[in-house]
Amino acid sequence: MYDKEHGLYIAHCSNGALSIVGKMANRHGLIAGATGTGKTVTLQVMAESFCQAGVPCFMADMKGDLSGISQVGKLSGFIEKRLPEFFPPKDNGEEAKAEDAPRTSFDTSSFQSCPVRFYDVYGEQGHPMRATVSQMGPQLLSRLLQLNETQDGVLNIVFRVADERGLMILDLKDLRSMLDYVSQHAKEYVTKYGNVSTASVGAIQRALLQLEAQGANQFFGEPAFDIYDLMQTEGGKGIMNVLAADKLMLQPKLYSTFLLWLLSELYSTLPEVGDMELPKLVFFFDEAHMLFDGTSKALLDKIEQVIRLIRSKGVGIYFVTQSPTDIPEVILGQLGNRVQHALRAYTPKDQKAVKTAAETFRANPEFKTEDAIMNLETGEALVSFLDEKGAPSIVERAKILFPLSQIGAITEGQRLDIIKQSRIFGKYDTMVDRESAYEMLMKEAEEQRIAAEEEAAAAEEQEAAEKEAKGSKKAGMMSKVWKAIATAVTSTLATVLGTYVSNKVTGKKTKSKTSTTGKVVKNATSAATRTITKELTRDILGNLTK
Repeated sequence: MYDKEHGLYIAHCSNGALSIVGKMANRHGLIAGATGTGKTVTLQVMAESFCQAGVPCFMADMKGDLSGISQVGKLSGFIEKRLPEFFPPKDNGEEAKAEDAPRTSFDTSSFQSCPVRFYDVYGEQGHPMRATVSQMGPQLLSRLLQLNETQDGVLNIVFRVADERGLMILDLKDLRSMLDYVSQHAKEYVTKYGNVSTASVGAIQRALLQLEAQGANQFFGEPAFDIYDLMQTEGGKGIMNVLAADKLMLQPKLYSTFLLWLLSELYSTLPEVGDMELPKLVFFFDEAHMLFDGTSKALLDKIEQVIRLIRSKGVGIYFVTQSPTDIPEVILGQLGNRVQHALRAYTPKDQKAVKTAAETFRANPEFKTEDAIMNLETGEALVSFLDEKGAPSIVERAKILFPLSQIGAITEGQRLDIIKQSRIFGKYDTMVDRESAYEMLMKEAEEQRIAAEEEAAAAEEQEAAEKEAKGSKKAGMMSKVWKAIATAVTSTLATVLGTYVSNKVTGKKTKSKTSTTGKVVKNATSAATRTITKELTRDILGNLTK
């Protein structure tokens, strides 16, 4: 709970209330403990306190339990059993006065709900949350697709080419089109960016196919989610943004990469604000070990940078996991506000994890931290928050407060009513598919196809015209040849006939018919040859002078 006296009141111990200092809430935190020890309830109590202080929160709901934060709580056997822990009776049996209790007096009117917005990557149990492929970027996408170093390099080339050509990669079909385009034009980019092998492109395409099978088509696209929708209040309370993650959890890479993208968006978008009296947003990262499983050194460095610097943007990140050893040491050292529930130590590995967890706390001389971790009951935890100066307080064995909202899931009808009453209802529901890389490349390919067809048609027409011209020229030449032959034969025959008639008149002897005919043919052939040669010479000289 939150009040002016105790602030962000989370737990109480023998020394009094244990509260998170408001201006230190952006120094991040850790909620750890074995399954069934009360991590989810602790998360709910923390979120309620931030909500009442006017700080919005974002949290993933793995089993649907956190949806109960939207409903007013009520007395139950669990809470009635725990009331004496917070309000111990007087020795004479009278109820303790407020000043004797670790918190103010309690009655059923103290139960309250929180304003809630439900989100779902698949758009089934809440408002859809989408990102464009460009927003995700090649580094996070490479992790999501589990690419090797060579394939990661090819993916970076694809993004670079898209930037140079002004092509937007919004959804998976855009990315597929760009991969196909770069593969087809690989020779053009080999000297500038390096080799783009068909095998690498094929491997990325297969990985995209698997991603589509996981429902990623519903996540990548527009309208892209506006992170400022996470940082809103209602009636003075911070809105609790609850992500339905029961289905998303079945795809661990998609889950962790999505939340990492969300953190990156917050980091890159929000302005610097420094340390505030209260953070602008608190981000709970449940099942945090998934974020670091199989993470490359480069990406781990980026995660560290985001976590280290995002606090200056007014954002606090609280990791929820089973053991502190799930978190890399370089990041664990930045988590100042800690709640450690019980751990079990049945194997040497478990015992080592308990010892490591104990060493992360500032020791309390009243008990041995390592032993206490293994003997904590449900609802109990070791608690250490940062003080006003930012130093970790001595670890205390404490009781975590019970939630003032409902413990457990709500009905589907209640969920649907909350979704419909939300101020952002309808904002993200309809997917938009505007012109991007896929459409532009398809248009370009169609234009190239039409141009190629027109060029082929023009070539055919030119070839036909040339054939026709060649045929006409040949026909003209043959006509000239036959004309020359006919002229020559006619001329020769006329000469022979004239000679014959003349000889008859004068009484001279004529040559034999055979001799005369041969001479006619010979003369005609010679005349025709001279004519053809003359015509060919004229045509050749005519062509040369053109």
